[in-house]
Amino acid sequence: QVQLVESGGGLVQPGGSLRLSCAASGSIANIVGMGWYRQVPGKQRELVADITFGGSTKYTDSVKGRFTISGDNAKNTVNLHMNSLKPEDTAVYYCHTQVVLATADRGDFWGQGTQVTVSS
Repeated sequence: QVQLVESGGGLVQPGGSLRLSCAASGSIANIVGMGWYRQVPGKQRELVADITFGGSTKYTDSVKGRFTISGDNAKNTVNLHMNSLKPEDTAVYYCHTQVVLATADRGDFWGQGTQVTVSS
């Protein structure tokens, strides 16, 4: 129905920057919002940041001032610009979207995840 393709993860030194990108495609009538979650082994997946295409954004406290989320409604894409990265940002990052499908149903979809490792 809906596919999310992520890119941009990798290895970076503490204090460095990375940009994650995610593109949604499929039977989408309208995207309600897109966001990024992260998960480390043994812990629950947590929200990092999300954006509605009405323009509101939300960040978890630990990334405020360091990460910026942006979205392009016309292209069904979302980016996460991560600056001043810390070792505790190391995780698998997952793109998420909530959409209205062509059938008029709502659905939640996830990307496959991309590894971000912050280490010297």
